[in-house]
Amino acid sequence: MTAAGTWAAAVRARPGPGRLLPLGTAADGAWLAESAAEPVLRRTAQEVRGVAPGRIRIAPADPDAAGASAFPPPPAAVPPGPLRIDAECEAAAVEPLPALAERLRTALFAAAVERLGLPVTVIDLRVTGLLDAVPELGGASSSSEASGARAVQPQDEIGRAAAAVPGVAHLTDALGRPVRIDESSARLACATSPGHRPVDVARAVRAAITPLLPSPVPVTIVITAVESRPAGA
Repeated sequence: MTAAGTWAAAVRARPGPGRLLPLGTAADGAWLAESAAEPVLRRTAQEVRGVAPGRIRIAPADPDAAGASAFPPPPAAVPPGPLRIDAECEAAAVEPLPALAERLRTALFAAAVERLGLPVTVIDLRVTGLLDAVPELGGASSSSEASGARAVQPQDEIGRAAAAVPGVAHLTDALGRPVRIDESSARLACATSPGHRPVDVARAVRAAITPLLPSPVPVTIVITAVESRPAGA
């Protein structure tokens, strides 16, 4: 097997980023890996006193309301449109359950919309059990690299321009080559740095690389990981 074939086989053997969720609006042409969004939401839930988060899923709020995009969707992409969060948790008796649920819903909404840029409109919570003790705040964090994607050094002018955009931690190989360009479209995959909103980073990356393309084609941006600050940083 050639070196290129070995690299391709290694990429296929690693777990992928899973479903890709639309960021912003259809006009943004950007997607975020669910495997990157879920740890952010989980850490948020862990900071809500009295909550031990369980399963968290993100899906279209209304599949019939999904819109079309002028940007070619990447593999496993959810069509642009409103999203819903379905979250399960166990709860301690620190306050009435409706009040605790409202605090959790507010926190998850802020994390999804304000921190990430996901178009979440519905949050459905289900309490699966009651806790005898209040869980410690900020439990074990999930890795921002759950997709198995590796950091990739840019190999060309377009990759270097993207990597230099504030908020880009590095390019990734979660979808194969981090930069893919053909006659009708372009696609770039990257991870975001702590403190930067993925949807804003995606817009900035597109603005940086579009003038460098050999022809004017739509540019799809995929955020495959959202890096977080280490605990105590």
